Amino acid sequence: MHLYMVVAAAVAMALLAGAGIAAVTAGWVVPWGRSRVVRPKLWGYGALLSASGGTFFVFLGPLAGAYGPLPWLGWLALMAGLGLQMLAQRPGREATKTAV
Repeated sequence: MHLYMVVAAAVAMALLAGAGIAAVTAGWVVPWGRSRVVRPKLWGYGALLSASGGTFFVFLGPLAGAYGPLPWLGWLALMAGLGLQMLAQRPGREATKTAV
């Protein structure tokens, strides 16, 4: 079972890193995110940071059996990458107040 989790995590992080590289080099964003992303390079850097942080966290933490302070640096990098990806997206619509 451990091998399946390792392979699944490696594939997921490789796909995320590949999407990040494509966004940084060519400005290409995955089809389900194209309508929201207005800055593809920033989204790509966020994806690369998320992939590297996620890999660092998963392979030095839960899948390695170690739960010390070091894997949490990877978790922080993962969250920082997600924050960059959020900054690269168009803001949502604000609720407008209507007068009754």
